[in-house]
Amino acid sequence: MQAVWRKFRTCPEQRLRERLVLHYAPLVKYVAGRVGTGLPTHVDVSDLIQSGIFGLIDAIEKFEPERGLRFETYAMQRIRGAILDDLRSQDWVPRVVRSRAREVERALERLGGRLRRTPTDTEVAAELGITLEELRDLYSQLQLTSVVALEDLMAAGRESGSLVDTLPDDDAIDPVAVLVDRDNRRQLAEAIAQLTERDRIVVSLYYFERLTLAEIGRVLGVTESRVSQLHTRAVLRLRARLTEQAGV
Repeated sequence: MQAVWRKFRTCPEQRLRERLVLHYAPLVKYVAGRVGTGLPTHVDVSDLIQSGIFGLIDAIEKFEPERGLRFETYAMQRIRGAILDDLRSQDWVPRVVRSRAREVERALERLGGRLRRTPTDTEVAAELGITLEELRDLYSQLQLTSVVALEDLMAAGRESGSLVDTLPDDDAIDPVAVLVDRDNRRQLAEAIAQLTERDRIVVSLYYFERLTLAEIGRVLGVTESRVSQLHTRAVLRLRARLTEQAGV
């Protein structure tokens, strides 16, 4: 494929572009499968794949190998972004669900400020005036709002795009950008450290080890539905914590 890449960069012909798309198409299926986990049944994975293909084509057109980034890493970011953009444009999350998500986030922020630690589910339920079982049912509904990339959490309260887009050129290092990136990562690490042990495991296995929710369920000995609830809870807690740190 290196020869194809060299030819494409010299002369971006359609037949070369098609060869690259076919070669890297499995990346689209992989990313679409991960994004599709936990989405409503009416969301067809084939639609996600179609959106992801546009992201792959965009990645092929804009890839700059001289920046030292592997194409697979760059492409997966673009593919995921294209899929999420398409989902958001369809407004597939009901308005009432978005409203409940904001209520939970505000409750987490209030409790976090008062307690100076990550609140328990029991405390969150009490703050919202609902039972623990109702809170867990709410987490199941809010999984629709938690399909976010980890870099989206790092950008909470900031005007920034994908982490890939902020990577410095090896020949033109921006020291300010490097410091900002390090600070973002530090804040994210601190927020993750304040999660409960089980939430930390879910975040680590899902975002860093790239396990599916079903695989995580087998590791933890719980159902995929329960893992989905834990993932949603972890995302909401991280978002609330990072928003608080950003002073928004």
